[in-house]
Amino acid sequence: MKIASLITVLVATVALTAFCQEGVIQDVKHGAKQAGETIKDGLETAGATAKETAKTVGKKTKETADTVVEKTKETGETVARKTRQTVNGTDERASETTHKAHHESRKSASRAKVKNTEEQTTDTGLETPAPSPTP
Repeated sequence: MKIASLITVLVATVALTAFCQEGVIQDVKHGAKQAGETIKDGLETAGATAKETAKTVGKKTKETADTVVEKTKETGETVARKTRQTVNGTDERASETTHKAHHESRKSASRAKVKNTEEQTTDTGLETPAPSPTP
């Protein structure tokens, strides 16, 4: 009977140990499950935040690109306007200078013509031989 009692105690001890281990295993499983859910929630939050950040960055990038396009267009228009003004201003100045030079040239030519005419008139009187006495 001692052996039967010993076997009963041994079976009870093994059963108790197994039951305790089962409880520990359940606790570990429960803790792992909670940790997994916490990580999942954290990743979902991080994913949502990353998605919002990506949208914001995309929006800001588009706004910046639109601003750059607008400024580039304005700069091009300004350069074109300034170039036209410069060309038109140069044409006006060039035509004024040409007109002035032409006018002065005509004036000089007229003066030279008048002077030549006066010289010819003066010279004509000098070149005419005086009547010589006849022998």
